Amino acid sequence: MGNTNNITTADRLRGMIWGQLVGDAAALGSHWIYNLSELKIAYPNGIHGFEIPKEGHYHAGKSPGDFTHYGDAAVILLQSVASCGCFNAIHFGSLFTETMSLGKYPGYIDHATRGTIENKHNFENLHPDKAFEFQHGADDDQLATASSLAPVVAVHFEDSSLLEIVESATRVRQNNNRAVAYMQTHARILLELLGGRDVHSALHRVEEMVAKDTIFGGELKRKINSAFSYSTKSIIDATLELGQSCPLISSFPSSLQSFIKQNESYEHCILSILRAGGDNAGRASITGAWLGAYLGINGIPALWRGQLKDVERIHDWVETIVSYT
Repeated sequence: MGNTNNITTADRLRGMIWGQLVGDAAALGSHWIYNLSELKIAYPNGIHGFEIPKEGHYHAGKSPGDFTHYGDAAVILLQSVASCGCFNAIHFGSLFTETMSLGKYPGYIDHATRGTIENKHNFENLHPDKAFEFQHGADDDQLATASSLAPVVAVHFEDSSLLEIVESATRVRQNNNRAVAYMQTHARILLELLGGRDVHSALHRVEEMVAKDTIFGGELKRKINSAFSYSTKSIIDATLELGQSCPLISSFPSSLQSFIKQNESYEHCILSILRAGGDNAGRASITGAWLGAYLGINGIPALWRGQLKDVERIHDWVETIVSYT
């Protein structure tokens, strides 16, 4: 990639949002295949991104350029932030629960989505005279928010209250303290990268910050350290040991070690994540955001960006968000 010092903040913001979305879409066909032998059988020519989901797969019926359920939710958040000019929990929550509702959304419905919709319905049944504030999502500590947070950070990256905004954005679908702590850490990493710091300096600075968290500081520090400790292993081998699964205690350090090892090439890093199997869509989304913030929009292959479903609307929403900053 070369020198990243001359990348403008606007191009880092663009890269952060596009990087998140492209990572998800690239993983569509290979998502949630944990056994690497099965992955090889399903795609004997290898994983090259944007594979067509096989029959019986979680995302069967979707086509290259479509998103997983993570990406579909991320686009809703992107649209909401672009429409409001800020993060608005009620606007996003309303749009999200309407679009992703059971019986309406044709894709996979994960625990965060199902639990959030159920909590909303239960609240409205018990309190018909009150409005649901969308701060009581599912008790979930996986990758729902991690795979969609980039637009929130983009529009609020200069706000002193960013971490509180990130907490609110997390609790829409994940009313879980561990998820909040990890998403605030995710946002801190993005802030450091948007500021032009090199990867190691950015992560070590964040490590010092999160260590002050009285509840999750020790855990977060260990997770960041564990990502660095796998420097001699490949992304695939390190992922198999740190964890391929959805919970943040596995997926966050697995994503970090990928970013640490291959931050000079968006394509190479994302493909290595996909080839490690498991919840590769979630990991590719969060790592894609870091890569985009670090490399800028031009570090993300234009061919890959151009394959995304609704690419023109995504472009317009991204540019609208960048214009607010």
